[in-house]
Amino acid sequence: MSETMQRVALAERPIGAPGDHNFRLETIEIPALCDDDVLVEIEYMSLDPYMRGRMDDAKSYASPVPIGGTMEGGAVGRVIASNSSKFAIGDFAFGQLGWASHGCVPARELRKLDPDLMPITTALGVLGMPGFTGWYGLKEHGRPKNGETLVVAAATGPVGSMVGQIAKTHGLHVVGIAGGIKKCALAVEKFGFDHCLDHKAYEDSRSMKTALQELCPNGIDIYFENVAGKTLDAILPLMNTGARIPICGMISWYNAGALGANAGGETDKLPKMWRSILVKKMSVNGFIISDHWDRYSDFLSDVAPMLSAGQIAYKEDIVVGLKNAPKAFMGLLEGHNFGKLIVKIK
Repeated sequence: MSETMQRVALAERPIGAPGDHNFRLETIEIPALCDDDVLVEIEYMSLDPYMRGRMDDAKSYASPVPIGGTMEGGAVGRVIASNSSKFAIGDFAFGQLGWASHGCVPARELRKLDPDLMPITTALGVLGMPGFTGWYGLKEHGRPKNGETLVVAAATGPVGSMVGQIAKTHGLHVVGIAGGIKKCALAVEKFGFDHCLDHKAYEDSRSMKTALQELCPNGIDIYFENVAGKTLDAILPLMNTGARIPICGMISWYNAGALGANAGGETDKLPKMWRSILVKKMSVNGFIISDHWDRYSDFLSDVAPMLSAGQIAYKEDIVVGLKNAPKAFMGLLEGHNFGKLIVKIK
């Protein structure tokens, strides 16, 4: 067994969009195992938008990655050493193992996977944190009802595609928003959306609103918020009285700082937005999925059978090589991925 491992460390905090200089690929010694520790040789790791927030030294729901620390992220791999009775050598496991070739953590921080039931990569996307986020946010805060209209952006990503597909099982009219003709076709043809709008075809929120109005003639009852920016500006005037907005992210503002303050030099739109929420009696619920892992078994019980039966589809975008993780992550923040973005370590 190798005595060294590779990892991607945070070299310095980004100002605006991350660049190559913010990351550092390092070779370090594999840590010694303590009591109940498990050593996993990572095969695949996840790249997700929330990781951009971890790069900032700002107060949030979780601590930032320290300078010189391993970039945070979920990963799956094979157990190659174990001081725990819960894991044997050869088992497959998921955990928050980071951007690395190996991860050494206590057994309680791992979840055993059965590769004979589902490909292990599904633990990073459709059956992992992103899929769970879409399912929980829609069920708990979207409260879908038959015949309603739902709009979700980043429609072909692992969160948006789950939201749209679960909404269809509840009898909703589903409109996606994605970047590019190919992504829009994927949303309709693979994920079963009724329509999908290419946001790249519209220069501003006004023209986007007009296009959405045609696709949502009865208004919008649920907007699953994960993008913000001009998409939010276009959608808010179309929301119906009593509409619901679950909020799990705001990727278009991440590189402008956690609050997206005056992103692009825009004027303060909060008073107008606040008034819309008030007069239309909307429910707006932010949520952090890590607060709700007690519902994860419910999610698996609901979605895994549909996935096995071909009623839930998914798409993965796999990049090969740990050294390519930073570039792939930077592309993710610009919408370059085509499905759930995953890094195959080697």
